[in-house]
Amino acid sequence: MQTLSTPNTSTTTSPQPTFDTTIKRRKTRPVKVGNITIGGGYPVVVQSMINEDTLDIEGSVAAIRRLHEVGCEIVRVTVPSIAHAVALAKIKQQLIQTYQDVPIVADVHHNGMKIALEVAKHIEKVRINPGLYVFEKPNTNRTEYTQAEFAEIGEKIRETLEPLVVSLRDQGKAMRIGVNHGSLAERMLFTYGDTPEGMVESALEFVRICESLDFRNLVISMKASRVPVMVAAYRLLAKRMDELGMDYPLHLGVTEAGDGDYGRIKSTAGIATLLADGIGDTIRVSLTEAPENEIPVCYSILQALGLRKTMVEYVACPSCGRTLFNLEEVLHKVREATKHLTGLDIAVMGCIVNGPGEMADADYGYVGKNPGYISLYRGREEIKKVPEDKGVEELINLIKADGRWVDP
Repeated sequence: MQTLSTPNTSTTTSPQPTFDTTIKRRKTRPVKVGNITIGGGYPVVVQSMINEDTLDIEGSVAAIRRLHEVGCEIVRVTVPSIAHAVALAKIKQQLIQTYQDVPIVADVHHNGMKIALEVAKHIEKVRINPGLYVFEKPNTNRTEYTQAEFAEIGEKIRETLEPLVVSLRDQGKAMRIGVNHGSLAERMLFTYGDTPEGMVESALEFVRICESLDFRNLVISMKASRVPVMVAAYRLLAKRMDELGMDYPLHLGVTEAGDGDYGRIKSTAGIATLLADGIGDTIRVSLTEAPENEIPVCYSILQALGLRKTMVEYVACPSCGRTLFNLEEVLHKVREATKHLTGLDIAVMGCIVNGPGEMADADYGYVGKNPGYISLYRGREEIKKVPEDKGVEELINLIKADGRWVDP
């Protein structure tokens, strides 16, 4: 018969383990992108990307402004040609003249050296894709890459990358080395396979070139459309950088996440998992929707993890047979009345069983203790009991009395 070990009856009390509920972020260097800083202990930065053709100057300015006004802190713009790079200079000028100087990232892909050099004159950050920056035409008959061939292409990459690195370095601007799982260079695929290892080595090759030129204003991303690949790639990159003494900030995202609920859940699964590990300094949720729809998801992820507080945190029970009012309806009313506030925790609880205990950390509580009445709490203290139809009004009055109310 299986037995349990004899319990320790000693009168000596051993210390209880303590668990830190705050996320300890990986230490990274600060990288300036205009008036925003990524890494260095600064708040996790929210990014998105406009859909407009950059040649449409008026449309692009309006799209950047829409994003910035809903909380996007850095905006990415695609730049597939020299003409687009010139247009981006005009977009930047028009933003400064008609709105404000929004930090912009130029997205440069295939054989983009000339484009990147032009656009680097006008904006704060250039994003390049290592798999496409020096395009290697696939050879269907190839069975391997020799060490000499690998090194030869590496030297070509260096020659092509150096002018951009020097330009950004001398201007005090930034670069994102943005690796995509779906566009790894052929020699990386042959050497490492279609793996997180190949993604990491692709990024590190570019990082080493930058470091050799004394340029370290770098942000790195490891995007994939499959969450397990994305998570593994970022974790491996963080591990390798720690081993190499590198402290570059990381840009998190699940690329091509789709739309609707699943797109949001998929993005959250990847981004939040890494942020909870302390990995990540800037994020972008990629939805097949209007870019403005991405920003609330970003802030919700950051708020849920306690990394940024940009809105009211609502604590509410799921309702059950003990609930003394229509909890869904009341939560909606409370939210509509208070959603413009920031930095508050408000609990809406349906009964006394869960109420005071589950909402102990909330600033204010709205609890159904007796039929037809609402008990209002400040923290753990019950302040007053009011008729149910006066509950929301009296909650607002309580917040006002504490000097924590602002008009919408």
